[in-house]
Amino acid sequence: MASARDLFSPRPLCLCGESILENPPVSFCVVIPARYAATRLPGKPLLDIAGKPMIQHVHERAMDSGAETVIVATDDHRVQTAAEGFGARVCMTADTHRSGTDRLAEVVDQLGLDDEQIVVNLQGDEPLMPPAVIQQVADNLATHPGAGMATVCSRITTAAELFDPHAVKVVMDAEGMAVYFSRAAIPWDRDAFASTTEELPARSEHYRHIGLYAYRAGFLRQYVNWPSCHLEEMESLEQLRALWHGQRIHVAEAVEMPPAGVDTERDLEAVRARLGVNT
Repeated sequence: MASARDLFSPRPLCLCGESILENPPVSFCVVIPARYAATRLPGKPLLDIAGKPMIQHVHERAMDSGAETVIVATDDHRVQTAAEGFGARVCMTADTHRSGTDRLAEVVDQLGLDDEQIVVNLQGDEPLMPPAVIQQVADNLATHPGAGMATVCSRITTAAELFDPHAVKVVMDAEGMAVYFSRAAIPWDRDAFASTTEELPARSEHYRHIGLYAYRAGFLRQYVNWPSCHLEEMESLEQLRALWHGQRIHVAEAVEMPPAGVDTERDLEAVRARLGVNT
């Protein structure tokens, strides 16, 4: 297995005359947690899309993001074989992890990453995630040292989306830090919703959370040692554990709207159609 030094060799400085460019690229890695035993779509990482397994499409998006390295983290040798077949680096992890975040923490320890190393968690069922958004979430964490995590959101445009419990909503403070995440419709516009919930208020400030995260490696080491909280369990949202334990999460509107990921057979067909594949 490659060492952290092998995977994260420093980029050369960019010189202009006698001065060094003020904003060198942010150094980050992408880890793609990939479970074979998905409940609704078994074998999901290996499902064919345009002649490639889904995990390969995700990997290609990550490679185009400017990441120093991209690693597939899995507990299944079928995923390992497929990923290594298209040239991906793979970390085999335990099959007991409750979440992708726990799997990332094991990768961090396997590679011995420095506590300040930025790690982006890109879900293995996001074959259409824009590379610019992957880079954005890493950049945002780098520029907000007071945050333990960074993530992104998009503006909600319909009442149906706002009241959909599968669409996670987020409220931010004046500094762009998360106040709360919920499956409920937050914030609740008391006056507007007293008359109708069929349409959004005229001055709607509602945002949908996009499940893409950047962390510092040291944060991940802490996170997995924190007990879960009742809010996390009630909403089934693991990011609430970080808020419960006093961590700040930076949230920014995505620079490009990511298409939906793949959770169901219908989602899979939509992605295939988007890529011009009918079967």
